[in-house]
Amino acid sequence: MLVRSAGVKTWLYHWLRAVRACDPAVLSFLEPASGALLHSPGIRSNWLGLALLQFFNHMPAAMLDRFAPRCDIFHASNLLRVLPRRPLLSATLHDLTAWITPQFHRSAQVIADLAFADRVLHRAAGLIAVSENTKSDAVRILGLDPEKIRVIYPGVPSTYFSVDPNDVRRAASRYDLKDNYFLYIGTIEPRKNIETMLTAWMSLPSGFRDGHKLVLAGLPGWDCVGTMNRLAELTRQNSGLRYLGYVPESLVPSLTAGALATVYPSLYEGFGFPVVQAMAAGCPVITSNISSLPEVTGNAALLVDPRSPAELARAIALIGESPGLRQKLSAQGAKRAQIFTWQAAAARSVEFFQRLCGASRPV
Repeated sequence: MLVRSAGVKTWLYHWLRAVRACDPAVLSFLEPASGALLHSPGIRSNWLGLALLQFFNHMPAAMLDRFAPRCDIFHASNLLRVLPRRPLLSATLHDLTAWITPQFHRSAQVIADLAFADRVLHRAAGLIAVSENTKSDAVRILGLDPEKIRVIYPGVPSTYFSVDPNDVRRAASRYDLKDNYFLYIGTIEPRKNIETMLTAWMSLPSGFRDGHKLVLAGLPGWDCVGTMNRLAELTRQNSGLRYLGYVPESLVPSLTAGALATVYPSLYEGFGFPVVQAMAAGCPVITSNISSLPEVTGNAALLVDPRSPAELARAIALIGESPGLRQKLSAQGAKRAQIFTWQAAAARSVEFFQRLCGASRPV
């Protein structure tokens, strides 16, 4: 069970379903009950699961052994503080933001991640990392044994690889968009670096902003009041900005495929779902030249210094004025995205668990 962030929640939702399809012997414990991936309801959508989580977190480990499913490996999330003692322990490394950029989290989240490292990561028989960058950070910062960490890239839902042009038109019509918009998809929070993106956009010539839109879609997150106020003020000034709020998951592929480019100047990502999903949808990508983002995009994106509004503005203008470059990045991105499938992630995860079980058995 996981409610840590939209990206981690997306990973858990698709990964669990793909792994179970690959090996029905995989069981889940305190999994969110909803059959659909929803980010908007928040914790209200799984209040019973959270109540059970608190119940289990306050019982002795010996008692949890009686309630948890009988298994060879227990793959833990960072919400469970008491862990069963019988099975081997494993977990997924998503990012090291609690250590690298603690200023972008609530203090309680940082404390929880530090405790999870002591309670699970250092004890685990094996770990899955979502990128080579995350693995490298974990080895460097936490001193984890690299031999225990397997990099398994997440996947992209199949809906992104074959977006129907009619669905693109319907999504654009629903939000009253033309075919000349740049798109940001993600939570409105400091780590996503939206303030720099707004500064870059406003530095572009007024003629460019008159002919294009910068569209932002996502829920307000932590410490976003100043950004939300600035976004509202710039919108009132007719500066070419649109904030759509939360967009249902079913509409995100179409909205992404219809954009001139996805703009994602994040200051740190363990993987970067919006970037990879945009590539799968054939949408050119402008993103940061740090953390995992160069790794996952390869040569299929324009990479910029995320702390430079001028560099970001130049990339936006270049994409907007270069149909040939858009076509090139679209083709390169679609090809690159082919390596990110949930079927492959599931098969490698099952193999990881099987090897972990085999390594633990006495010869």
